[in-house]
Amino acid sequence: MTTDCTSPQLEFQGLTRRTVVASFDGGTLSSDGGVLLLSEVDRRLGLLEQCAACFEDRRNPALTEHSVVELVRQRVFALALGYEDLNDHDELRSDPLLAAVVGKADPTGSDRRQEQDRGKPLAGKSTLNRLEWGTVKQDRYRKIILDPEAADRFFVDVFLGSYRKAPAEIVLDLDATDDPLHGEQEGRFFHGYYGGYCYLPLYIFCGSHLLCARLREANVDASFGAVSELERIVERVREKWPEVRIIVRGDSGFAREELMSWCESHSVEFVFGLARNARLQRALGGELEQARAQFEESGKAARVFKDFVYRTQKSWSRQRRVVGKAEHLAKGTNPRFIVTSLSNEHWSAQLLYEKLYCARGEMENRIKEQQLCLFADRTSTHHLSSNQTRLWFSSVAYVLLNELRRLGLAGTDLAQARCDTIRTKLLKIGAQVKVTVRRVWVHLSSSHPNAALFAQIVNQLRASHPALA
Repeated sequence: MTTDCTSPQLEFQGLTRRTVVASFDGGTLSSDGGVLLLSEVDRRLGLLEQCAACFEDRRNPALTEHSVVELVRQRVFALALGYEDLNDHDELRSDPLLAAVVGKADPTGSDRRQEQDRGKPLAGKSTLNRLEWGTVKQDRYRKIILDPEAADRFFVDVFLGSYRKAPAEIVLDLDATDDPLHGEQEGRFFHGYYGGYCYLPLYIFCGSHLLCARLREANVDASFGAVSELERIVERVREKWPEVRIIVRGDSGFAREELMSWCESHSVEFVFGLARNARLQRALGGELEQARAQFEESGKAARVFKDFVYRTQKSWSRQRRVVGKAEHLAKGTNPRFIVTSLSNEHWSAQLLYEKLYCARGEMENRIKEQQLCLFADRTSTHHLSSNQTRLWFSSVAYVLLNELRRLGLAGTDLAQARCDTIRTKLLKIGAQVKVTVRRVWVHLSSSHPNAALFAQIVNQLRASHPALA
């Protein structure tokens, strides 16, 4: 945020004989000097131009001061920097550094048409609000319309573009989570498991790559809509990688006949958790006794696995392979089950459970990043569709930071850092900004502890991707 104002001196406790005095007269300063890294990722990959292409702009160009790509960059960069609310942009709109990375020809805002806007190069909260509301209502004030299908394709295309050659195999992780609601939003329902009113968004990841973030009402099953989402993702993936092997992974909320049958009919492998019942536990009875005996002998947690064929009495259309984990802990037995289409020739029971299925827990960390670090749960508008747009912007901010992590932080101590850690260590840098006729000078803090890492990241970004024309 820019601080460029005059104020009286503020005195603080002294340092030996020296008095500590502060005042807001340091000139044009920003606390977000590291936004230059986000801009470098964006420009070299063309990410936010692809995002802007998902919108149809019906405004009169002669009356437009902020292009769609500039609005998208402003919104996404701000989320990545930690500014969750549109109200924040009434102060951010005066920041010449943010204006420069957004793409404003005049980062000072001195050429704005209206007198009250001069010195404020960026859009305010009302303009950005109209960007979000274009999916709800189109009128004389709301003329920027998001194409939902194009937005869905964007995430898959970014994922596909991250590979230099087709992988032999990919694993698609599915999960649902709660998005708590504190108002009377459209589609608001009480969810018994989460114990409150919420939305129930569906996420699909491949490793750290986000492929889908679908906002849903909470009165549906966890797997609701998963088939249609997988259908479009798998179709797009196979267009580019026709030989790739695809495995779908999820918890017991996705072990549904519709989803498993779809996978089997489309040559997609799956491994899902399976809710335990009396029949399954009886089938695992011998192994549970073995595990108990091993625990009593060693005093340590014991696991025994069983591979068998199982079919429900009504809901499944066929027999399927089930792996049971008979585990005995200090607190007692802990049986767990998974159902899969993978054969035991390549995946033994223990390997399938411990190495493949349990690895899905990493996806939960990615969801936490979005909700805790990038404000995916800031769904406070009234309409479901405008809240979906907010989730979409949060998802784009995640993609941008993930690409910075993947390309710029590879091989560094921050290669596995969370988005908020990246923000704290690399984006929140004090900087003095000077705008001249030919240059925008950004003087970053001389005492920043990660200055050498910052330079290394820039060099790695340049080496991995040449600048786009």
